Amino acid sequence: MPRAAGSAPCLCTRWIPKETSNLYKIQFHNVKPECLDAYNSLTEEVLPKLHSDADYPCDLVGNWNTWYGEQDQAVHLWRFSGGYPALMDCMNKLKQNKEYLDFRKERSHMLLSRRNQLLLEFSFWNEPLPRKGPNIYELRTYKLKPGTMIEWGNNWARAIKYRQENQEAVGGFFSQIGELYVVHHLWAYKDLQSREETRNAAWRKRGWDENVYYTVPLIRTMESRIMIPLKISPLQ
Repeated sequence: MPRAAGSAPCLCTRWIPKETSNLYKIQFHNVKPECLDAYNSLTEEVLPKLHSDADYPCDLVGNWNTWYGEQDQAVHLWRFSGGYPALMDCMNKLKQNKEYLDFRKERSHMLLSRRNQLLLEFSFWNEPLPRKGPNIYELRTYKLKPGTMIEWGNNWARAIKYRQENQEAVGGFFSQIGELYVVHHLWAYKDLQSREETRNAAWRKRGWDENVYYTVPLIRTMESRIMIPLKISPLQ
């Protein structure tokens, strides 16, 4: 059971940022409803070329359409191995890539809005590696109170062990540029019923309720998206 209100949680596990040069970019594209199929086709034609071209220091991690949550939305997650220098190298090369510039111009007619964030990984989460499907993915987004990121990380460094049995933990990230004090947890499930059973099983494990007890007060808002992978997504 959780400790009484006002008592301090054990900080025997300390979260520290992962020693990695990986930088992630997450993109949210809100697409005109009548254009979603065309947007997906265009995306599936162009983005894999960047992923497979060794001259571009970027890799596709995952590509999805939101199924439950904000409708007619595409979500893309990129990895830049080499951090900010790799990001800038990629951006400068894309400015000279005519096919990509034509892609952006055509894509712009299909979008209602778009936004992005630059992210780092939590040290205690799994590295998001390609996986076979079929799966559905849940992106849980938490907007935290300023100044609480270390406390969040300390709690989740202990809590993640309760969510590994079914290999559902895909990746955990926190924002560096864009809206700040934002955390994204990415989970994979066979289907919605599997998601329900896996989440319920966590509540039967001693210690999980304590994690919830201490992290809920850190949150300003939270959001859950259920997402379906595109054909090009390494996370299927």
